[in-house]
Amino acid sequence: MRRFNIALLAALTLSTALSTAPAQAHDRTPPLGLANCTATACHFDVPPGTYDVTVHLGGESAASTAISGETRRSLLPETATAAGRTVTRSFTVDVRTPEGEPTGPDGTPGLDLTLGGTAPALAGISVKPTHHARQIILIGDSTVCDQPGDPYSGWGQQLPQFLRKGISVANYADSGESTVTYLENPLLWGTVQPLIHPGDLVLVQLAHNDKTTDEATYRANLETLVAGIRDKGGRPALVTPIVRRWFNADGTLNNNTALLVNGLGVDLPGVIRSVAATEGVTLIDLTAQTKALVESLGVEGSKALYLYNEKKDNTHTSAHGATVYAGLVRDALVARHLLPEDRVRVG
Repeated sequence: MRRFNIALLAALTLSTALSTAPAQAHDRTPPLGLANCTATACHFDVPPGTYDVTVHLGGESAASTAISGETRRSLLPETATAAGRTVTRSFTVDVRTPEGEPTGPDGTPGLDLTLGGTAPALAGISVKPTHHARQIILIGDSTVCDQPGDPYSGWGQQLPQFLRKGISVANYADSGESTVTYLENPLLWGTVQPLIHPGDLVLVQLAHNDKTTDEATYRANLETLVAGIRDKGGRPALVTPIVRRWFNADGTLNNNTALLVNGLGVDLPGVIRSVAATEGVTLIDLTAQTKALVESLGVEGSKALYLYNEKKDNTHTSAHGATVYAGLVRDALVARHLLPEDRVRVG
């Protein structure tokens, strides 16, 4: 374990002193802070809910710190600090059970944060519950979800790092789900719909596993999700799926596998576009955007976006690819005025 700097040790001493003070003095629980941390991680014994986290990064030496939490969610991008300097950053995090995929294991109770980066340094931290954060709820499949194991990563897992305090991401995407199975499973739509509050933004990307869904059923399922979100006062946005990295001989992705035309010949992204237009729903055309990006990078350059090198996988993204695609989603939300610019990290 790396040594804490002097300022950090002082803060820890103060936090420890507070935590060991007689309970009868004020009969109050000490604030959540550095006493809950080691040099590489923090654990806060809090119930499910939404929490604002404020961190002070840096120390005596030059440092570079990133923060992830819960099931490998990227919460704060790597942030450099000069020697002797600190910076303050804040973000809002969703704590839930299960902490990752809705059909997965419960995970560890409370809030867990991991300090990463090339030279992490945490000089201070506070965690406070909030009841005023705006919520982005994600409904999707394995290309969106909080993937439990490296090297996999869904774009929803990387989205929180692009958001400032005041907006949380509640990622209810789940591996292997189609529109059919998501609506049928009480752990999925039956759990998510009651959690939607008026004004919540709900992004829906389901297509990769609708391999045998006929067009009428697929369209009806999307319409059911849109209506259900609106019934709760939420703001639905339909997201066309990320492309599969499946090139033609001429270097394009103009084939059914890449563009998610299913086994029945249903152009799934095309149906999503049609439903968005008919229902007056915001459309994020991630299929078109990722197609353009993958083609521009070419056969070799695009491998890093997916898990081709690690797994010969042309569907699921690496952490790098998921981060790039999450950035596309962030840009689309800002362009459509679905997120205030002052709540979004641009860098």
